[in-house]
Order: sequence, then structure tokens, then C-alpha cells
Amino acid sequence: MKISKTFMVFALASIGALSAGTGAAQAREQLQIVGSSTVFPFAITVAERFGQTSSFPTPIVEATGSGGGLKLFCAGVGANTPDIANASRRIKNSELETCAANGVTPVEVRIGFDGIVLANSKSGPDFTLSREQIFLALARNIVVEGALVPNPFSRWSEIDPALPDEAIEVLGPPPTSGTRDAFVELVMHQACQEGIEEDLCADIREDGVYVDAGENDNLIVQKLASNSAAVGIFGFSFLDQNADTLRGATVDGSEPTFENIAAGTYPIARSLYFYLKKEHVGTIPGLVEYALAFTAERASGEDGYLGEKGLIPLPEKERQRVIEDINNLTPAQMN
Repeated sequence: MKISKTFMVFALASIGALSAGTGAAQAREQLQIVGSSTVFPFAITVAERFGQTSSFPTPIVEATGSGGGLKLFCAGVGANTPDIANASRRIKNSELETCAANGVTPVEVRIGFDGIVLANSKSGPDFTLSREQIFLALARNIVVEGALVPNPFSRWSEIDPALPDEAIEVLGPPPTSGTRDAFVELVMHQACQEGIEEDLCADIREDGVYVDAGENDNLIVQKLASNSAAVGIFGFSFLDQNADTLRGATVDGSEPTFENIAAGTYPIARSLYFYLKKEHVGTIPGLVEYALAFTAERASGEDGYLGEKGLIPLPEKERQRVIEDINNLTPAQMN
């Protein structure tokens, strides 16, 4: 994905230099957006069009990961803090509590659906996996003959002889990523073995088999191109945009396609969000207007331009409800 100079990652320190405190927020004209690397391609696309078609300057977007973005977002109010946080998972209760303690009221904007894919180079083997097999490949500890032991598997074929006889090498998101959170919830917890305590189901191995590849999903895509044996974990949109070089693994009998994710048959799928800061509305120009541009039919509707980027749209009634929440500045609720 090519990114123009307009969207180069901004340094938050430079934002802080503009002003500090709520009263000084008017000193800043550009929207500052942080958060999910999965939502990043959609946010970049909307931001560019918003700058071209409205009277507002083009927003600046930074991929910090969902957790990192919400931490910055909830830190307080004023021009030295972001206006919007993108998230590939819903905001946590603990994050809402931090926001409230710092005088921040997040308005939740659900934008659509995305699948989490396991993908590899087309020059590598085909993968047809179950969530149980994925768990056995990536869990830090597994149950063997009734005992909890460090994961002994080093090759896919050791888990099941029908799987490729290749070393297990998985490039995936870090703990700050919403994709990591959703993957843990939808795979590791769902497929956790009996005999493992629930709080240990989320533990991913740290013996070099799973490689924390950072928040840049494009970097994972690039590494897969040069390593046909490796498997990457990232959002469906990155597979969709690189379908000429990558293939997605079938999971529990379902291929990671736009149609299967929209139909709910692909098992590793989640909602995508962004959160706007209510306290900045009317102070930082264009905040509500950007949110409405993102959720407009021409952008995230059934035939919207974000579908070309891999976003699976919400049902029409749900999209209209989201638009109402934006107009009413409805505060996000505890989960």
C-alpha cells in the first residue's frame, strides 16, 4: 500500500508543542487519528477523500495499534491528545474507566466487519486448519497425557500428519494490537484444551515459533513474500489487497472470503470501530463531519468504496443506527 507524504506518521510530541489543555485545542486545525493497523487503510482512504472533498484539511493518521491508540486517546482532553482512536476490537471497560478519569467521553462508531486470516505465500503449501490445530501450534503450554507441558511441536505435521511437513513459523501482531486480542478471543480461548486454566489459554509461545512482527501489517506481508514457509496473521483487507501473492488458510472448513465473513460462516471474524472524543467536538474542526463521511453509504455502505479495500459493511439498519449515535454524540457503554 502506497502512502502519500500527507499521511506520514506524525510525532505526538509535535502535537503537544502546538498547545496544551482544553482551552487551547482551537490552535489545531487538523484531526489527529491514532490506533489500529487493521483500520488504518480504511482511515487513510477516508481521510484522503475527506481532505479533497470538504473544506477541512486532510486528517493525519498514525498506526499505533488499538491498545496504544486508546491509551493515547484516553490520556486527556486538549490539542496535545488525539481526536479519534481506531480499534479492531471494542473498547475495554478498563479503558473506558481511564477515559472517564481523565475527562474523556468516547463516542463509539462501529464501521463494519473484518476477518483475521492466516496467510502464506502462494509459493508455499496450502493450509487447511482447525482452530484446535492453530491452538496446538501456538499455545505456550498444552496438555499431553494429562500433564501440562511446554509446547513440544516444531512442525505442522507433528500436530497432524495431514498438515504440511513444514516448520511452524508464524508472524503475528504484538500484545498491544486489537487483532491479537481478537485472535486470542476467537481462537485461543475457543479452542483451548480441557485441563488448561482459562487465564492460561491466551498464552502464546515465546520460543521463536511465534514472531511478534509489530503493528505494521504491511511488513508481515513483505516478509511472507520472501519466506514461503512462514504464515502471517493479519486482517482480511491485507490478504484482499495482496491476493496476487498470498493465499489464506481455510479455517474450520471456511475460506477467508468477503462473502464468508459477511455471511458469518468464517469463524475468525470481528467488528471494527473508531472512537471520537466528544469533548473535542466544536473545538477541533471537522470531527463529526469526518465520522459522518466514514459512515456514509458511498464509503462504508454495501457498495461503498471501502469495500474495494476489504471492509465488510454493516447491515443497513445498523449503519443508520451508528449515524444516529454520531449525530447524538452517544457515549460508549460498558461491555
